[in-house]
Amino acid sequence: MKMIPVEQSIGMVLAHDMTEIIPGKYKGAAFKKGHIVEEEDIPRLLNMGKENIYIIEYKEGDIHEDEAAFRMATAAAGKGITFSEASEGKVNLFAEYSGLLKINAKALIEINDIHEIVVSTLHTNQLVNKGTLVAGTKIIPLKIEEKKIVWMERICKHNNPIIQVVPLRKLRAGVVTTGNEVFYKRIPDRFGPALTKKFQDMGCEVFKQLFSKDDPDMIADSVKELIKENADIVLVTGGMSVDPDDVTPTGIKRTGAQIISYGAPTMPGAMFLLSYIGDVPVLGLPGCVMYSKRTIFDLVVPRLVAGERIERKDIIQLAHGGLCLVCDECRYPNCGFGKSGQY
Repeated sequence: MKMIPVEQSIGMVLAHDMTEIIPGKYKGAAFKKGHIVEEEDIPRLLNMGKENIYIIEYKEGDIHEDEAAFRMATAAAGKGITFSEASEGKVNLFAEYSGLLKINAKALIEINDIHEIVVSTLHTNQLVNKGTLVAGTKIIPLKIEEKKIVWMERICKHNNPIIQVVPLRKLRAGVVTTGNEVFYKRIPDRFGPALTKKFQDMGCEVFKQLFSKDDPDMIADSVKELIKENADIVLVTGGMSVDPDDVTPTGIKRTGAQIISYGAPTMPGAMFLLSYIGDVPVLGLPGCVMYSKRTIFDLVVPRLVAGERIERKDIIQLAHGGLCLVCDECRYPNCGFGKSGQY
């Protein structure tokens, strides 16, 4: 920092906030640190009693914090991301539309390893609404060597995109509800209404629901029927434990489906099955999906709706953050559930 006469400060950067006091009316920062002094600012500064001010000296190759933050936001933003103008050295990034937020976590860590650079985001793989604040960019000092921003931009170019929102597809979901007690109407079905609501919230529809006895062949035939009717995703509910009379996993296997994972390191939702018949996901849903506010369903299905093909490693990574605290007032996604690392 350097102290200079205020009349000589035009075009220079303030090193700290400049407080203005108008007795009985106002007290606050008339100029924020980082402000570039303009000619019209001089009379006001003099009226504030500032005949000398502290400024930050630039050397060749330095850029202002606002320019740095804006360039960083531009480099990091992928599709579905819009961002603000720079203000006080920071740029906010927002979801341009509703969808699934995706963050390239490994590249994000590499970016933040550059000294004095900050790119902060929400966690990846969560549903966001249009206008949601998803990230922010800034630098720590009031100026930075441009070569560091160029380095950050290069990382973004090689790992594009860093931050994006993937739109959700309008899928046709088919449901197979298993269990003799429901098939014979001894108890009412509760899975159908629960799944219909969840898919409607994602802009999808449950186009058909079939009921099956606890019979592996009947379950398999029901899954195949829904796929023949062009289901984009099939969900088989109930009977997912390892008890001898829980035959849903056997029924799914008899379709010839490729089993990706039977069991997931999440609670609730441990007895979850993920498989594919061709490109159609076929899921075995445990009973918790029917009555728990948030489960494995909320961590996996939105990614499938966004068009991802989930692999076993994706399920395994849910272990870190896979424990739901089952709060009295559910705050998901503003909690730790599903906030797994990417390794």
